[in-house]
Amino acid sequence: MPITTTALRHRTAGGGVPRGSLSDIAEGGTGQVVSHVRELIERGALKPGDRLPAERDLATQIGVSRPTIRAGLRTLAAMGVVRSRHGSGTYIPDGPPALNTDALSFLAALHGFTREDMYEARRILEVGAAGLAAERATPEQVATLAEEVASLFASMQDPRVFLVHDINFHRGVAAASGNPIVASLVEMVSALYYERRRETAARASERDLRDAAEMHRRIYQAIRARDVDTAKRAMHDHLIQASRHQAQERPKAAKAGRRAAAQ
Repeated sequence: MPITTTALRHRTAGGGVPRGSLSDIAEGGTGQVVSHVRELIERGALKPGDRLPAERDLATQIGVSRPTIRAGLRTLAAMGVVRSRHGSGTYIPDGPPALNTDALSFLAALHGFTREDMYEARRILEVGAAGLAAERATPEQVATLAEEVASLFASMQDPRVFLVHDINFHRGVAAASGNPIVASLVEMVSALYYERRRETAARASERDLRDAAEMHRRIYQAIRARDVDTAKRAMHDHLIQASRHQAQERPKAAKAGRRAAAQ
């Protein structure tokens, strides 16, 4: 596809490739919207929590139609860069950065990520995150972890609710690491893990849930005590144990069927 005169205007002074990417050029106006918003962020004109200019103003600034602005904002929303608030406008999300999980979900479907793949990735990310959290967690973050541990013990009769607090605990540890890249990656992997695990969470035994709650308490206690080595070891042991427990699970309906046949 030939490069348009609009795209040529975005070339650098050195005559190289436009500052966005070749895919931005191919997308035409949508790519211009994405590039414009990115430049506003990089210049500091847009910060977390800020509202973007109105569609009409963006259309005038960039020189494209309002439908093109909407398409560009949908692209940015899919990337996790902006979030729409009904009746209020479009905002740069405040709080910890979050990466869109769609690409990872597609890769999982295409390549068949296994449970072992998932837990290996989690160990690589979360063991280090636990150590950093032991060094850097704020009192508020430690208190949040304590609340999630208490909720884990309180929800052992409902594995799906337990799963929500499990995921929230791990997200909290990642946020407490103080590293936004680590927090973003853990958030993305956690979302994929939740997407898969919620269908099988009911298979977990009460013993396994109690073991998991105890392991989360150990991680929390090490972070609260600022014990880096113990926090890392506790997270590693927890993820190994969780993977082992899930490998031994069987559908409860199948177990009931086998018991009935044996009687």
